[in-house]
Order: sequence, then C-alpha cells, then structure tokens
Amino acid sequence: MPRFGNIAAALALALLTGTGAMAQSAPILIAHRGASADRPEHTLMAYKLAIDQGADFIEPDLVATKDGHLVARHENEISSTTNVADKSEFASRRTKKTIDGVAMEGWFTEDFTLAELKTLRARERLPQLRSANTAFDGQETVPTFEEILALVKAEEARTGRRIGVYPETKHPSHFRALGLPLEEPLLAALGRAGYRNRADPVFIQSFEAGNLEALRPRTDLRLIQLMAAEGGPPDRPGTSYGKMRSPAGLKALAAHVDGIGVEKPLVIPRDANGRLGAPTSLVADAHAAGLKVHVWTFRPENYFLPAELRSSESPIARGKAVAEIRAFLDAGIDGLFSDSVPDAVAARRPGP
Repeated sequence: MPRFGNIAAALALALLTGTGAMAQSAPILIAHRGASADRPEHTLMAYKLAIDQGADFIEPDLVATKDGHLVARHENEISSTTNVADKSEFASRRTKKTIDGVAMEGWFTEDFTLAELKTLRARERLPQLRSANTAFDGQETVPTFEEILALVKAEEARTGRRIGVYPETKHPSHFRALGLPLEEPLLAALGRAGYRNRADPVFIQSFEAGNLEALRPRTDLRLIQLMAAEGGPPDRPGTSYGKMRSPAGLKALAAHVDGIGVEKPLVIPRDANGRLGAPTSLVADAHAAGLKVHVWTFRPENYFLPAELRSSESPIARGKAVAEIRAFLDAGIDGLFSDSVPDAVAARRPGP
C-alpha cells in the first residue's frame, strides 16, 4: 500500500486541477468532525485546525433547525455538545423523543430556530476523556453548513490546495417526517458552493439506505453507505448491514453508491484479548464490486485502541494510534476517519 510522502504534492495538484481525491492511490484522510482529539467537535476551530494539520476532507454531521437550516452536531439532541441545559429560557423545551428506535431525552435542534440555536455555545462532548478540550468550551456557536463551506473556501484560498467536504445526513427519515428534509438544502448548499460533479471533492454519507437511493438520480456527487458492525439501516427494518456487506449485497449497493463507510471491526476484528486479528475479506469483496472502503473511527486515546497498542493503563493517555492506522492501510482501505489528523498523516508516511 502506498504511503504518504511525495504523494501529498500529487494529491494537492490533482485536487486543484479538478481530479477527485478518490482517483488517487493514497488513502484519503477524513477529519472526523474536525480535529476532534484537539478541539470540541463540529466547531469551526476544529475544522480549521484539521485543515492546518493536513486533512484531505472535513466531516460535518448535519441536522436541521426548526426553520430548516442545516447545522453541524453529532446528534440532534444537543445537551452534551452545547450549554443548552444552562439556559433557563429553554428549560421548557426539554423533552422525550424516540429516534431510530432509541428513546432519548433532552433538547433537540428541530425545536429551535437558527437564531435561538445561535445563542448557545458549543462544548466538548467527551470531557472525561478529553479534558484539555474543555478549555475551548463556550468560544464558538453551533456552525451552519453554509459557514462550514465558507470556511473551506477561505482555507482553499489561503493554502492553495483543494479541501474536501464529507457531510453525513443524520436521521434523514426523522427530519423528513417533520417536514425538514436534509437532502434538498444539502444539495442546494453544495451547488451554490460549486460542488456538483463526481470529480468534486465531496462525499455524502448516511446510515440509512432510502435517502441514498433517492439521491442517486438527483446528483453526480459521490455517495457512501455507512455500516455499523451490528444492526441495519434505521429506515429498513428487517435489513441488516451484514446482508448488505455480503458479496451479493455489495454488488447491489454498487448500483447507487460509490463506496461504503464501515466500522473498524468489519475490516480488522479484535480477538478475545482485545488485540488486532486477521483482516476480513470485506475490502477485497467491496473492491470486487467496484466500491471504495472508508473506515471509522480512529482515535488516539488508549480507551479506543487495541490492547497491544495502548501506552499505559490510563484510558485517557494517548497510545500507538499510528500503528493501528498502518495496519488498516496495509489491509487495503481507501480512506479513514480520524479524530487525530497528525496520527493519520504520520501513518501515511513511509518508515517506522
């Protein structure tokens, strides 16, 4: 598998000349919700730092506001990523909902206008693991997708390189049922920013299946079917991700998507002792169907790492994330989602 050295210059040149990142031999580096290991996720500062650190793509998870604006949050329930619980004027909006079969309680973006949401401040989602990131709590508001695209364009002008965007539609069936569809404003915003063709550095991803099928005849932008190790598409009861990633299932997917975004154990599972095992056939099966394979999510803390790559007993200390990523690169993946962009950059370089 090619490593990252002089490939970087070729990749940047190809992107500047309009060639899509997926055409390159180097696996693409997707900053998972921005530089999430170093800044509160889904903030403009996290996206900008990820770009500075060398990410090929930034990844915003998109949900809708009450008045139809797309904003970036890990979930539409925002009590863990904003200070909404501290705002007495919104106390009455705490509510219970069932989304994708999961009962939840808290505050939801669809119950706030954009103006109301902008009165909130973003904060670190995992303060127990990433206490250093809490120093940035309260410094930014929840960004809109339009603001993220404007940042990307500004950073392209500043750096002279093309920067990709990898949006995820979160709970699209839920939002469509509320009269707040995600797909139409997503395509409109991308179109206004000049993203319309397969050669453009954009992937649209979803854990659901129906919205990707509906998007295919409406856009030439590349589509990615997300898959967890367990379960199935929330909009397709009775359909499992296991069936979808079988050779026959992958062949069927290739009719309307360009790749799959899969959980790490589907490519390299861990054994009973929590150590990395042998790679599965998934990468080869997907490639045989004409699909690319992007893997999620690589994180630097011991808590997330296989046993043999942990640096100590401390769950919050950073371990040997570069070695984990290299194992997956050797398995032939085409892209990776990482909370730590520097680790992924280092993994794409040759050498120890």
